Amino acid sequence: MIDALPPLREVIETHGLSAKKSLGQNFILDLNLTSRIARIPGDLSGADVLEVGPGPGGLTRGLLAEGARRVVAIEKDPRCLPALAEIAAHYPGRLEVHEGDALEFDPRLLNGPVHIVANLPYNVGTELLVRWLTPKVWPPFWSGLTLMFQREVADRITAQPGGKAYGRLAVLAQWKAEARVALTLPPEAFTPPPKVHSAVVHLTPRPEPQFPADPKMMNRVVAMAFGQRRKMLRASMKAMTPGIEDVLVEAGIKPTERAEQVPIEGFAALSRALTARGL
Repeated sequence: MIDALPPLREVIETHGLSAKKSLGQNFILDLNLTSRIARIPGDLSGADVLEVGPGPGGLTRGLLAEGARRVVAIEKDPRCLPALAEIAAHYPGRLEVHEGDALEFDPRLLNGPVHIVANLPYNVGTELLVRWLTPKVWPPFWSGLTLMFQREVADRITAQPGGKAYGRLAVLAQWKAEARVALTLPPEAFTPPPKVHSAVVHLTPRPEPQFPADPKMMNRVVAMAFGQRRKMLRASMKAMTPGIEDVLVEAGIKPTERAEQVPIEGFAALSRALTARGL
């Protein structure tokens, strides 16, 4: 055991915390495993940790036992609050629990440096990641993201050009951050076991995006290019401007290429060329 609190199976039974499919809940009950995930970001003794969807608190306990200065947990399921209150009492002054939706949470309640560590609910994981990667100001409020996703999503975040997994998520994540798969987990690591493997992705923000480009234009270009990924870029991008073929050539991209063949540097060059034309 990592602390003197009851085993997680006992906590779930005591508080009636059967996982809800509607909330995308899958709990990790092995506290050795949650501690292993908590160690991925490195030393958290001088950091605030934002945790989304703590559930019965397995990862929360791992983070606190591994020495996180303070954990701020956002939980949408009111059934979990009594279990989290027991953890807060065991670690006085180090756990703050907010009932609500992570999509509406104000990060100004956190004191930097901030790490986000979470076994994200499957139904909002990608949306949260995109929000954290697209703030109005860069560098962002967070110093690191350590996030659990379905393995398929993790592969999309870390994919390289040329494959089917490479898409908008890979470009967005790797343009702004360094991303790696830190840990892969089988279905049986969870209760209830999902139908797919999962993976923990660790992202560290770059001081500035990897290649210069206006963020709004970059987002428009990448969304349009991958919105019709089977088409050649001269077709998928033609709504951007009638002279798109000339702009593609100017950016060093063959008009007959498809989006999955273009590296991040190419999308940034295309964004700059379009911005220069006042689009």
